[in-house]
Amino acid sequence: MNMTPTEKVEVIAPAYAVKRLPSVKFMLENPAHFFALGLGSGLSPIMPGTAGTLFGWLCFNVLTDRWPAVFTPSVWAVIIVLGFIIGVKICDRAGRALGVPDHGAIVWDEMIAIWLVLLLVTPCSFTAEVVAVLLFRLFDMVKPPPIRQIERRYKGGFGVMIDDILAAFFTLLMIALWRF
Repeated sequence: MNMTPTEKVEVIAPAYAVKRLPSVKFMLENPAHFFALGLGSGLSPIMPGTAGTLFGWLCFNVLTDRWPAVFTPSVWAVIIVLGFIIGVKICDRAGRALGVPDHGAIVWDEMIAIWLVLLLVTPCSFTAEVVAVLLFRLFDMVKPPPIRQIERRYKGGFGVMIDDILAAFFTLLMIALWRF
């Protein structure tokens, strides 16, 4: 079957054609939406990515402090790896349902990435955690090379997740250089 480029776009485009606004109703429609929207933190009307990061930071500290025997570094590593793998699917599903592949309300990627940063910098002071969170947000928002190029190259759930993991890597690199 031969198609013109326009016809091919029409076949591919419908997956993201309908644009929806994220809402509590949307979030509760599907468990993937619930997690992709960071258990509701992505519904923040102001800087949802930062809200998701802060919520991830809070979750990490509360779970680690409350149940240190359960939330060990090894367990966090497994949670982060599984969270990334599952995140590819849930972020893709939420993006398709919202009609925007990397909608700002999708913050699961920020949560997984900040957990990675915190796992690798703790134990540390509250001030050091604040610096880590601020550096992560800076790299996530500015997207220095090669983050922006990789974000443009990879679409869907993998694209949503990988740019934040790279921002976490840049954050950890800066912290390592600072400590050195």
